[in-house]
Amino acid sequence: MKSSIKIQLSTMMFLEFFLWGAWFVTLGTYLETNLGADGFERAKVFSTQSYGAIIAPFIIGLIADRFFNAERILGLLHIAGAILMYMMYKAENVSAFYPYTFGYMIAYMPTLALVNSVSFRQMSNPEKQFSNIRVFGTVGWIVAGLLISWLKWDNVQNNAADGTLRNTFLMASIAAAVLGIFSFTLPKTPPQKTEQNASISQILGLDALKLLKDPNFLLFFIASVAICIPLAFYYQNANPFLTGIGLENATAKMALGQVSEALFILLLPVFFKRFGFKKTILVGMLAWVIRYILFAYGNAGALAFMLITGIVLHGVCYDFFFVSGQIYTDAKAGEKYKSSAQGLITLATYGVGMLIGFWIAGFISEQYKTAAGTPDWKMVWLIPAGIAAVVMVLFALLFRDQSKSADLSK
Repeated sequence: MKSSIKIQLSTMMFLEFFLWGAWFVTLGTYLETNLGADGFERAKVFSTQSYGAIIAPFIIGLIADRFFNAERILGLLHIAGAILMYMMYKAENVSAFYPYTFGYMIAYMPTLALVNSVSFRQMSNPEKQFSNIRVFGTVGWIVAGLLISWLKWDNVQNNAADGTLRNTFLMASIAAAVLGIFSFTLPKTPPQKTEQNASISQILGLDALKLLKDPNFLLFFIASVAICIPLAFYYQNANPFLTGIGLENATAKMALGQVSEALFILLLPVFFKRFGFKKTILVGMLAWVIRYILFAYGNAGALAFMLITGIVLHGVCYDFFFVSGQIYTDAKAGEKYKSSAQGLITLATYGVGMLIGFWIAGFISEQYKTAAGTPDWKMVWLIPAGIAAVVMVLFALLFRDQSKSADLSK
């Protein structure tokens, strides 16, 4: 790969995840503090991510992969996203904010697949080259979090006085516009014949439903959906929780989760080879339990280390479950259902699983309140810890696919 193309792809990945991290991490705090949203209204807004994930395969498979160059539709979607993000910046209440967020997520979620498509088509050896490009996405997310705290937009006093957290949407809008224009300079990525001839069932991952006949894959599939419920609690509640209890530079500290993610993904192959898939994924599930217990009993004072530890566990939570799960799915599917299986798992987790999780998180936030009317954070975190613990125990007892461990670690 030419160095000029590598720079282009790295810049694309940086901006793709910078603009997501620029507003999504602090969204829960903004909705609660600036727009006065209750738990159910926050759940409704966060659910737009899941709707976007469900609709994305139609946009990619039925339109982008068949009729347009990937880099062109990537540019158009981000330019549309920049306009919608600016309207989110201008919205004065949740009712006005929601439809723009819904439209934005429908535009943004397909771009996650498009940036991968553009990258893979330029690579002679994606297995070795892609991680070096994708890591810039993680860097972009981290930089966004650090910038928000450095500018003190997430500072409780500043936000209360001037509504500074609103600026995150303006920053994301500018980044989206830049990426939209930049996308038209990316290497040409026209549709391939195989993509043009794919059936609707292949596009939506429905061909891979045949894999559910395997009891072990069915159990993994159900566990993947279920574990996304605790994940939704983190996305929806972590920033409001940390800023609400007075943790300084909360958004910057949350970026440690992405640093952890980048580091633990390097350890994953070693752990996978030594302990196999089942033990690896159980460690990921256990990390969810531990993280939320730490959140439940930590505070911004003497026990702040518990909160930081919980944030840093994000790498284990995500990599050891979701990334190892993608590897397991790839191995189980074989060449025939490889793409369909990954599409099915993505649809089930980021679509169905997190949609359920966001609404449960909103319900729990409204059900458990202190006398002052603020969320009872101890209960808000202990409940997803309990859900993750139940999923972990059932998976440990029922999953039997030990024979695949050696194959999966290759």
